[in-house]
Parts: sequence; C-alpha cells; structure tokens
Amino acid sequence: MVIRRLTDQDPVPEKLLLEADPSSEQIKKYLKEGICFVAKERSNIIGVIVIIETSDSEVEIVNLAVTAAHRGKKIAKKLLTRAEEYARNMNKECISIGTGNSSLNQLALYQKSGFRLDSIRKNYFRENYSIPIFEDGIQCVDMIVLKKKVSKCETF
Repeated sequence: MVIRRLTDQDPVPEKLLLEADPSSEQIKKYLKEGICFVAKERSNIIGVIVIIETSDSEVEIVNLAVTAAHRGKKIAKKLLTRAEEYARNMNKECISIGTGNSSLNQLALYQKSGFRLDSIRKNYFRENYSIPIFEDGIQCVDMIVLKKKVSKCETF
C-alpha cells in the first residue's frame, strides 16, 4: 500500500468520500480548499483523507474513509499518521477532526490514535445537512471535535 497526495490529474474518489460525508456539496467545498491523500493498493484507491488549514496553528481532517473491503486493516490509522506528518511539516501545533455523536467506531479510532475530546458543535448536522443522518439507530445531530498536538509544545 502507498499513501500519496492526490493530484489535479487524478480522479476524485467521490464515492468513497461520500461514505464519510453524505453531502456532495460539502465535499466539493472542502476539496477546493483542502489537501487530499489517498491510500492505493496497486491502482485501486482503498482509503482517502482530506485536510484543510483552519488557522496558522491548526489543520482539520474533514473526511476520512476506507473501502469496506479494507476496513480493520489499520489503513485509517496510517492515513491519520500521514495527516499528522503533513501538519508537522506545515509547522502546525495541532490537528483536529470532527465526527458525529452517532459515529461510535470513529470516536474509538480517533481516541486510540491519541486524539482527545475538545468540544461539541451542537446541532451541526441538523443545520448543515438537508436530510437526517442515522448510524446504528442513533440520529447524528452534534459534531464531536477531537484534537491532537503534533508539535512539541505543551499538551492540552
């Protein structure tokens, strides 16, 4: 498996991005301003991560997805590590990621990867998505924001 930056000549893995974010409009918006890395096995894209700069000191992961056939093989963890390397190379202090209150597996993955709970964006999904989102019978309403220090400065 190889992780590399998506170029303008590469096709956008929209179907995979939609697995993590059901809004094509949101995806198009952050792809314009973000950096996208893909995990490839042979010529197939098996994972994707999109990062945007939110301030002089922080970047945010706005999309992380792995194909169903490749889940459980630590690809998401490797993509998170690549995002952290990118943030460090850009001299950022921290990296953040948001996920839905109903995204229990993602919350576990991020915390196992060293991210810590930071804040809650109340009603984020109700206000930014036109249709309700449900995962495992739980409505996705609030965004849980987690952060991780990537520089050698003090911890949170």
